[in-house]
Amino acid sequence: MADILSALEMILVPLNILGLFFGVAVGIAFGCMPGLSVNMGLALLFPLAFSFHGIGGILMLLGIYCGAIYGGSISAILLRTPGTPASVATTLDGYPMAVQMKQPGRALGLSTMASVFGGIFSTICLILLAPQLAKLALQFSKPEYFALAVFGLSIITSVSSGSVIKGVMGGLIGLFLATVGIDAMSGTIRFTADTTYLLGGVSFIPVLIGVFAFAQVLASVEDSYHGKRAEQHLHIDRAIPSLEDIKRVIVTLIRSSCIGTFIGCIPGTGGDIASFVSYDQAKHWSKNGKNFGNGEPEGIVASEAGNNSVSGGAFIPVLTLGIPGDGATAIMMGALMVQGLQPGPLLFVEKAPDVYAIFIGLFLANIIMGILGFSLIRLFVKVVNVPIQILLPIIILMTFVGTYSYNNSFNDVYVMVFAGIVGYFLNKLGFSMSAVIIGIILGGMAEQNFVGSLIMSDGSFDIFLTRPICLLFLAAAAISLLSPLFGKIFKKGKG
Repeated sequence: MADILSALEMILVPLNILGLFFGVAVGIAFGCMPGLSVNMGLALLFPLAFSFHGIGGILMLLGIYCGAIYGGSISAILLRTPGTPASVATTLDGYPMAVQMKQPGRALGLSTMASVFGGIFSTICLILLAPQLAKLALQFSKPEYFALAVFGLSIITSVSSGSVIKGVMGGLIGLFLATVGIDAMSGTIRFTADTTYLLGGVSFIPVLIGVFAFAQVLASVEDSYHGKRAEQHLHIDRAIPSLEDIKRVIVTLIRSSCIGTFIGCIPGTGGDIASFVSYDQAKHWSKNGKNFGNGEPEGIVASEAGNNSVSGGAFIPVLTLGIPGDGATAIMMGALMVQGLQPGPLLFVEKAPDVYAIFIGLFLANIIMGILGFSLIRLFVKVVNVPIQILLPIIILMTFVGTYSYNNSFNDVYVMVFAGIVGYFLNKLGFSMSAVIIGIILGGMAEQNFVGSLIMSDGSFDIFLTRPICLLFLAAAAISLLSPLFGKIFKKGKG
């Protein structure tokens, strides 16, 4: 109890609370702008953390971390342009609800509620289960990571609302792009067209901005040219989710938060994987599974609860084992070490008040995120009501600036434009852009861990069948891939 009181004394300083509010607000701004990722926000404002006394700098960074994950859903819902890779799945139901169903307040309200719930849920899990979940995460080796990647790839069938075949083809395009560059295991140079730029592979951020943002701009220009696009005048009836919606999504909220927390505590994963897995499971278990992709509330909630619950889970290996799960937690770990907090098992003994301060700070960051999110929803929606002649140039500018700032490279801009043009035509042909992104994100992870697993087993495939966690993920992947086929057989038999 004394440690908790000491932690509260450290946090409840006006400057520290102000820093937390500032961090969340900046994080939301970074998250909702395509290309300006959570990692970039943390890296740019990392030096500012040193100007705070004690734990204040870490609280500000925690605010940026939580706010940026949530911020990606705003542009995903209103503009069909995910601000972060973790919000790609949110576009599938968020944009149809906001624009086609003309319920932007409902979509943003559900997104905000799910984000806050997922963040708080994972923080509670962090407080109660950190050592136990960290031990489970240690059971993951290359075979488990490969099986997890395969399971992620199997979700392509769920995000392909139209033709499953075209969804799989989109995934194969993504997998091919993931093979470009130097093979990490053998050092072989593949598909680089004799350019040094492609030696490092195709960066998925320019591709993501291209196929979602730039392709959408091209489609909007075409609609305006043919007079198909009417000016949007969306109004908000209510921003707080209704009791009926809450009852409808509560089970999905809890399930997706559990999935996100578990995936978050596995180093090397992230919010993008968590959101797609959560979306897939929500679609499989929902009574309204057929409505996913058409503005289904459970689809929005699943994606946002899944990716925001990663935040608490990701701190479990950082604090208990000193293992950062991704770039964002690596930056956070660096901030802890600068403040004299060495992550690891001894941290809970030697610096208990500081650990509790981090727990409480993460909890407060999610509360503040909810306050800012709900209070600014009416301001967010004004983006959609901006005349198309003004909005399109702004979006184009954001895509170019966001892409260039990612690596300070014009080559990334060229890739973004090319991906946008290809994405425009693929969209017209009914291909799933989400499937392409899943293939790029998980392709490299699947390949490297597959080869690594075979090296571990001297070329024997038995390694994938003799490890329980690996076998569980592979079985789940098989069920996910074959479920559309089983569904058709069942319907024919019933008919």
